[in-house]
Amino acid sequence: MFIKNHQTKTAVIVVHEIYGINLHMKGFCQSLQGYGFDVFCPNLFGQETSFDYSQEKNAYNYFMEKVGFTAAVLQIKKMISDIKDNYQKIFVVGFSVGATVSWLCSEEKAVHGIVGFYGSRIREYMEITPQCPALLFFPQEERSFNVDELMAAFDKENTEVHKFNGQHGFSDPFSPVYYEESAKDSLNIMISFLLNQTSS
Repeated sequence: MFIKNHQTKTAVIVVHEIYGINLHMKGFCQSLQGYGFDVFCPNLFGQETSFDYSQEKNAYNYFMEKVGFTAAVLQIKKMISDIKDNYQKIFVVGFSVGATVSWLCSEEKAVHGIVGFYGSRIREYMEITPQCPALLFFPQEERSFNVDELMAAFDKENTEVHKFNGQHGFSDPFSPVYYEESAKDSLNIMISFLLNQTSS
């Protein structure tokens, strides 16, 4: 998926979560395009159909077994390499597993900033030190770890961390755990972050 503006020199690569390129991802990409970015959303699954929210376990297993973090990161890094000569600034924004992929791309020289929405698996890659500004959003609580403990561990240069009311998936208007206030606040912070980095 690719949404192009005219004469923009900034690209945002959006990394989808375990469900694939669903209505949330499409709407999010269109929203970003409205702020003047070229938006790329590569299909990590290589299939047209996205998973339904009721298929969470199947979707997660599919991602881990058919794709995995290593291959997903390689796909995004290849895209970065393919487009870097066409843009002055490149950002990577990811959701859930996509947020972890974004975090794993934060050491790339051609990346000027990353944003991660509820990347719970980031906790397994704390040895990463971002070489670009990193903005991370977490929900109030996660099923598999203590959010406050993880946030306290982000004593890293270039890293800004926020916690919002709601659960994992709070920014997705099509999800049963959508939390409107947190979705709007995180979106506003993200847009300010991207625009500030673009102008600097």
